[in-house]
Amino acid sequence: MAGRIQSHQLPNGLYVSGKLEQPKERPPTMAARAVPYTGGDIKKSGELGRMFDISVVDSASFQGPPPLIVGGNSSGGASRLQAPPRVSGSSSNPNSGSVRSGPNSGSVKKFSGPLSQLQPTGLIISGSVGSSGPILSGSRRSGQLDHQLSNLASSKPKYGSSVTSLNVDPVRVGFKVPKVMVWAVLIVAAMGLLVGAFLTVAVKKPVVIAAVLAAVCPAIVVLIWNCVWRRNGLLSFIKKYPDAELRGAIDGQFVKVTGVVTCGSIPLESSYQRTPRCVYVSTELYEYKGFGGKSANPKHRCFSWGSRHAEKYVSDFYISDFQSGLRALVKAGYGSKVSPFVKPATVANVTTQNKDLSPSFLKWLSDRNLSADDRVMRLKEGYIKEGSTVSVMGMVRRHDNVLMIVPPAEAVSSGCRWWQCLFPTYADGLIITCDDNQNADVIPV
Repeated sequence: MAGRIQSHQLPNGLYVSGKLEQPKERPPTMAARAVPYTGGDIKKSGELGRMFDISVVDSASFQGPPPLIVGGNSSGGASRLQAPPRVSGSSSNPNSGSVRSGPNSGSVKKFSGPLSQLQPTGLIISGSVGSSGPILSGSRRSGQLDHQLSNLASSKPKYGSSVTSLNVDPVRVGFKVPKVMVWAVLIVAAMGLLVGAFLTVAVKKPVVIAAVLAAVCPAIVVLIWNCVWRRNGLLSFIKKYPDAELRGAIDGQFVKVTGVVTCGSIPLESSYQRTPRCVYVSTELYEYKGFGGKSANPKHRCFSWGSRHAEKYVSDFYISDFQSGLRALVKAGYGSKVSPFVKPATVANVTTQNKDLSPSFLKWLSDRNLSADDRVMRLKEGYIKEGSTVSVMGMVRRHDNVLMIVPPAEAVSSGCRWWQCLFPTYADGLIITCDDNQNADVIPV
């Protein structure tokens, strides 16, 4: 007879084949409880101490660290035992635990790998206890902070490579006249004087030398005129140059843009007046040299003012065009060639009658290791503050929807202006000009 198929009835009355499975016993559910704060104590930390292989010995059975052997040497000399310093078993801090980060800890600690310290807060940091503990680390950080604070207290600016220093390569304004023409004029003038003098002596008629001088003197006057007015002539050319609209400017076009400036990623600060949020700063110390006085620089002549110390910096900034409203990045930093024309103001003047120096001026001199011994000095400072109205002349560059104004490849020339008797003058790099009354025209940004 065939075996009987086992079946069982479900609670809903349906019969199904197979044996009835016994319900499994489920383990009791335990409610989670909050882990108390241990304060870094290994005994209360559960698996934390065993996780990092830090063993703990009961303080009742621990007799202290082994004695230290001092005075021993490799040659077998006498040595003596020195008892270790005692450590009190009690602590005023209830959360201090039995693990200390000091060198005189009374508990045994095992160091495995770089994780060797368990701080009273429970934080495990790297390094040995004696060499890089929190006290030494704190002192090192405090030293760095003190060094930074001392740099901030000093008035001497310290900028990186992203800021262009104009101390080495100042603004150069020269004549754009071929050297061949200059030498030709000089040779002709010298030969005319020589021939005129010879004919005057031979013929004994001063009319010849007078005619030669009448031809040479105007050339000398024109040359002196250009040497005196070449800077003003270039500024007049820049002022009369028409402004361009950035919206229609093409890539590689030479333009002049006038608008309000805003600082870039690195704002500047003037060194003496401490004027913040500037795009260009200039501080120059001049000295007057009389007959037999001290020279401010190797090219300093007598009875004139000479530059003894100069600090000129410019960084990248933004300019908002007045005509189109577009904003362009002016690439003046990272060693770019820049020719700023900003009239500085005299902020300190030391004369023979006024020998009392202000404390701020003395501090400024001491920060730069400059002496103030019986010298006639004059400190001038100029800057372009954020919100000033500035004119910039440069080349347009468009890169990834970013509108930039970069220094042109060639020097900017004013051209020859015969009605003013001025030769062509030039300036290298970006040309930046600002009005004299810049402090009154600053627009809040």
